Amino acid sequence: MKHIIQLTFLLFASVVMAQQTPAPQQKESILITGATAHIGNGSIIENSAVGFKDGKITFVGNTSEATASEYNKVVDASGKHIYPGFIVLNSTLGLVEIDAVRATDDEDEVGSLLPHIRSLIAYNAESKVVESMRPNGVLMGQITPRGGRISGTSSVVQFDAWNWEDAAIKTDDAIHLNWPNSLKRGRPWRGEEPGLKPNTEYSEEINEVTSFLTEAKAYFAGDEKPRNLPFEATEGLFDGSKKLFIHVDGAREITDAINFGEKIGVQKMVIVGGDQADEVASLLASKNIPVVIQRPHRLPSNNDENIKHTFMLASILTEKGVLCGIDPSGDMERMNTRNLPFYAGTFAAYGLDKEKAVQLITENAAKIAGIDAFAGTLTTGKDATLFISEGDALDMRTNVISKAFIQGRDISLETHQTELWHRYSDKYKQQ
Repeated sequence: MKHIIQLTFLLFASVVMAQQTPAPQQKESILITGATAHIGNGSIIENSAVGFKDGKITFVGNTSEATASEYNKVVDASGKHIYPGFIVLNSTLGLVEIDAVRATDDEDEVGSLLPHIRSLIAYNAESKVVESMRPNGVLMGQITPRGGRISGTSSVVQFDAWNWEDAAIKTDDAIHLNWPNSLKRGRPWRGEEPGLKPNTEYSEEINEVTSFLTEAKAYFAGDEKPRNLPFEATEGLFDGSKKLFIHVDGAREITDAINFGEKIGVQKMVIVGGDQADEVASLLASKNIPVVIQRPHRLPSNNDENIKHTFMLASILTEKGVLCGIDPSGDMERMNTRNLPFYAGTFAAYGLDKEKAVQLITENAAKIAGIDAFAGTLTTGKDATLFISEGDALDMRTNVISKAFIQGRDISLETHQTELWHRYSDKYKQQ
């Protein structure tokens, strides 16, 4: 028993060990010169200058046009690259630390229709997993709950904070709905035939959500008594202050989900996952509905699809006028989220212009998350959330980050992994 207690203590001690101390507020104005600036809107500036003060970008242009004397510190980044901080959408970062330890898993809540469950208050700003995102340029994220038919409400955070209050940059941005499938696989262990077959409960499952949101809408038209927290959480869907992120795959299901949202009166929708979204791209483009595409490093979901279809989907949808981002969810998603820039790089290798690939995780992601007024591009007046890379940030061979800033704060790029790397590098150097 004593050994079990000691083991448990050590396990939880490892969970609560703090990340690198968050950086203090920016005190000195900084001008970065000589680098290639990837603005985030599809354009670049060679031999650029990017200046920022008090956490805000004050200058973006050519080095020859900048006045260095107006800044306290000038950083020569000749031969390097500057990017806006990358933004991850639909992430459970900070909600789970160790999958095998139930006490550290806050991504799912008991129940089915839970729009009032807020992921933000469960977000662990001191997560060792979260800090490992920063060395790859992933500096902001939409933290999203999982499970149920309506999982709850997400919020957007920056990845250098003491607690969730400090981390939040947009609270309660969207409600997340898991759309039912029109097909389901047979379960042989229950005596069902294997393989896909029609889901006989598909209409019933849609009606469940329809009835819930119809009642919520009626609640706001009445005296709102007695108080109903789940209904209250949905108000933003009808006045446009919140988006409805519909997690859905399949051409039929995507079409049904869009028709559902319009019928209910949802003002802003986003499709997440979007397998077969290319088959209804014209519909999505005509209604200005963005798609957060599943990460490309996976097999196609249909047997008759091109094996490289998952790599080409961003290019296909972008060419058809659909605003796209990248969804990192799936197996080992929190660990793999640090690969976000390389997912974009894969899309670039299969037909998407390189700067448009950068857009997927900068300007596009900011627009989808509703933070484009202050984030997503290197633009005067926006937050100075950016980083300097030794090379192409979408290429794992050259994405070596030397400096990163969040709201002008010079953040640490050290993590548990880099500490181990230094430790064992020194060990073998001594030998």
